[in-house]
Amino acid sequence: MAEIDDVRPLGTSLERSYEVYVRGRLKFRVGQLVYVAFSLDESVMGFAFPKEERAALVASDPRTFQLPSASDMRFNWVHADLVALDPEEARELVIDAWRMVVPQKVSRAYDVAHPAGTD
Repeated sequence: MAEIDDVRPLGTSLERSYEVYVRGRLKFRVGQLVYVAFSLDESVMGFAFPKEERAALVASDPRTFQLPSASDMRFNWVHADLVALDPEEARELVIDAWRMVVPQKVSRAYDVAHPAGTD
């Protein structure tokens, strides 16, 4: 079971990322782009995810992943139930979402500093 505290240190440590509270909800941004947001009760994590891949993600595990509301379908966004995620999986989703909003050179620099399997 993942919790907000499992990803919060990561969200604040990623380059160009910072946390904000909007109407009581924790969100992580790069510039003005939100790439992760939590529900008020901190049970759901919304995150940036490619539109063309989200139906497959939701279909792969509908207990864990859900599509956003109809009004948010125009955005690159998916929701995940934190109870159904393990902490490592939640961190991976945060990193992948962050990659969607930073320049590729920033993402590549992260890969050099954090080779797969060393964290």
